[in-house]
Amino acid sequence: MTPVPPAPHPRDGRDRPAGEENPDVVELDLPADPAYLGVVRTACAGLGARLDLTLDEIEDLRIAVDEACTLLLPEPGSDAGTGAGTGTGQQPVPRARHLRQPDKRLRARFTVDDDTLAVHVVGPNLRLPGETSYAWAVLEALAGDVASGTADDGSWISLTHTRVRGA
Repeated sequence: MTPVPPAPHPRDGRDRPAGEENPDVVELDLPADPAYLGVVRTACAGLGARLDLTLDEIEDLRIAVDEACTLLLPEPGSDAGTGAGTGTGQQPVPRARHLRQPDKRLRARFTVDDDTLAVHVVGPNLRLPGETSYAWAVLEALAGDVASGTADDGSWISLTHTRVRGA
């Protein structure tokens, strides 16, 4: 009896044994500079299209990823991204005024499986908005599941969007 070959994977035609979970992972390592946010947004849009998300879902994810990356960039007046000099009650800083710090990095990891696009972004800013802030509400409204945290060298934000299959 001849064995039956595995069915092609629906995203890209690669052969995967039935039931085997092996998500695709794409990683970007960029300077922590607003000029490179377009690269992250474009990667997000391409991966969303590969997952067969709607145009509205793709645009929402692009905006959410852009917002997450912007929150992780060093702020003006900060000491190498530590948040020093940004006291409570100060006005938000426009995106274009973020500091360019060539030694600081912004890393994005995209994980794509059959129905989910997960994005984990790490950057040098140690100060993130609280879960009751407007920025957090925007992230949750656009991406769905949102988590964040800090480490010695910066902060991270994770966004997860699960595709809703046909209605």
